Amino acid sequence: MTGRYLLRRLLAAVGVLWAAFTVSFVVLYLLPGDPVATMASGGLDGEPLPPEQLDALRARYGLDQPVLVQYGRRLLAALTGDFGTSIQNGQDVRSAILGVLPPTLQISVAGLAVAVLFGGTVALVATYTRALWLRQLLMALPSLAVSLPVFWVGLMLVQVFAFGLGLLPSVGANGPAALVLPAVTLGLPTGALVAQVLAKSLSQALGEPYVTTARAKGVGRAGIHLRHALRNAALPALTVLGYVVGNLLAGSVVVETVFTRPGLGRLTVAAVGVQDIPLVQGIVVFAAAVFVLVNLTVDVIYPLLDPRIGATS
Repeated sequence: MTGRYLLRRLLAAVGVLWAAFTVSFVVLYLLPGDPVATMASGGLDGEPLPPEQLDALRARYGLDQPVLVQYGRRLLAALTGDFGTSIQNGQDVRSAILGVLPPTLQISVAGLAVAVLFGGTVALVATYTRALWLRQLLMALPSLAVSLPVFWVGLMLVQVFAFGLGLLPSVGANGPAALVLPAVTLGLPTGALVAQVLAKSLSQALGEPYVTTARAKGVGRAGIHLRHALRNAALPALTVLGYVVGNLLAGSVVVETVFTRPGLGRLTVAAVGVQDIPLVQGIVVFAAAVFVLVNLTVDVIYPLLDPRIGATS
C-alpha cells in the first residue's frame, strides 16, 4: 500500500464529512418555518412569544447572524467536535447523541448478525446445491428482499409474530425478546445485499483454476466451497461493508419508529420535526463519520489482504 493511496482515501473521507455538514446546513435553512418560534411555543400550534423574546432566543443560538457567518462559525466549531446545544431542550448535542447511541448500537449489531447469517446462508446454499429450481429460488430471494420497504417488513412481522401468534413483543426495548423483530426487520434487506454480492463472488471463485486443481486433488465439494472459494469470495464482500453500515443506520430510523424503541433514529425524527438545526447537523455528521470510518478501514485493510489493490492505486 502506497502513501499516495492512503492520502487519497483520507482526502476523500474529509470531503465526505464536509459535504455532509454543508448539505445538512443548506437543507435545514431552506426548510420553511422558524425553529426558535416553534421551540418557544411548545409546538407548531402553540401560542407565539413576544417578538423581543424571540429575538433574544435567536441571538442566544446565533440565528440572528447572516447565513454565511452562521455557517463559518458552525463549521469551525464542528472541527473541534462542538455542535452546540439543542434548540429543543438546551442539551449539549454530543451528550444527546451519546445518550441514545447504546440502543441503536444494540439493534444495529443484532441486525448485522441477522444480515450476515441470512445473506451468507442464501449465497452458500444457492451456489452449492445441484437442484436448479432451488438455486433459482434462492438467487431470486435477495432481489425480492431488497425491494421490500423496511417499514412494511416490520409491520408484517409485528402482525404475524406479535399480534397473530403472540410469540414476541411488538413494541419497547425490554429484554432480548424485544430485540428479535427489530433485528430481523433491519437485517433482512441488508442480508439480501450481502447475499447478492457473496453469491456472485462465489460463482466467480468456483470457476477459477485453483478450484479445478483442488478437485483434481480429491477435495470434496464442501471443502472447496468453505476452504477455497469462500475465503477468496469474501474479499469482494468487504467492499460493501460501508454501504451495509449506512443501511443499518438509515434503517434504524424506521425500525425505532415502528417498534417504539429509543435510539438515534427516533431522536433524528424528533429533531427534524422541530428543525433543531444543531442536533440534526450533529446526527448527520456523526452518521457520515461512522460511514467514512468503516470505508476508510476497509480501504486500508483490503490492500493488505490483496496487495494488487495498493500496487495499482
